[in-house]
Amino acid sequence: MKIPKGKKVYFASDNHLGAPNLIESQKREKIFVKWLDKIKEDAHSIYLLGDLFDVWIEYKHVVPKGFVRVLGKLAELVDNGIPVYFFVGNHDMWMKGYFEKELGIKVFHKPEQIELNSKKILLGHGDGLGPNDNGYKRLKKAFKNKLLQFIFRLIHPDIGLSIAKFLSNKNRIIYSGKDKFYSNPDDEWLVEYCKKKLLNNNIDYFIFGHRHLPLEINLPKKSKYVNLGDWINYNSYASFSEDKITLSYWNK
Repeated sequence: MKIPKGKKVYFASDNHLGAPNLIESQKREKIFVKWLDKIKEDAHSIYLLGDLFDVWIEYKHVVPKGFVRVLGKLAELVDNGIPVYFFVGNHDMWMKGYFEKELGIKVFHKPEQIELNSKKILLGHGDGLGPNDNGYKRLKKAFKNKLLQFIFRLIHPDIGLSIAKFLSNKNRIIYSGKDKFYSNPDDEWLVEYCKKKLLNNNIDYFIFGHRHLPLEINLPKKSKYVNLGDWINYNSYASFSEDKITLSYWNK
């Protein structure tokens, strides 16, 4: 995909709207909407890499209430010709067709490779990739099981969403502070994932969320791993223009 001169592609992740409470969530939501309103001036397209919500479960005729500001702004952007793409995270993986049918946003459920100005970029939320964390990988597999999802949706939405919010409250990053960076980049499990992918692929940039840390780490083959951070502690995002990715901060 060729990006016209003067235009940018934007990437953001990990807003966790809905947590830890309504007041704090709405503060972050308003900040994020202001950022979206600002970048529409030069945005070619926007990629949201998961965990926009702290809990998102779609039922056949029900979606979680709230988030009207950000949903309305995303709909406005799409209606004005700015494509928005969404990669589900571990907190909003139970997306079905609402975003695509109501907002016109294409939803991805696994990492995807795109090409911008001849640069190859691999995108994804980042959860469940790389070595270790086998317990979470088994849990994620269960969460994505269609039979278990069907059974859970038989529960009344008020009860089902309450259960999901209770489990989400255990999230140590949102409720206990910032995530920790490993002093040796080689200990970062997403770095290990990137290096393994590079053995058989030429990829210029890897862009992920999930770690809640703004990171830029050089990789073999002149590649780079970028983590987008979050909108809880950093208000961080990335943009692509010309031929490079830039990590930035909004009002921080």
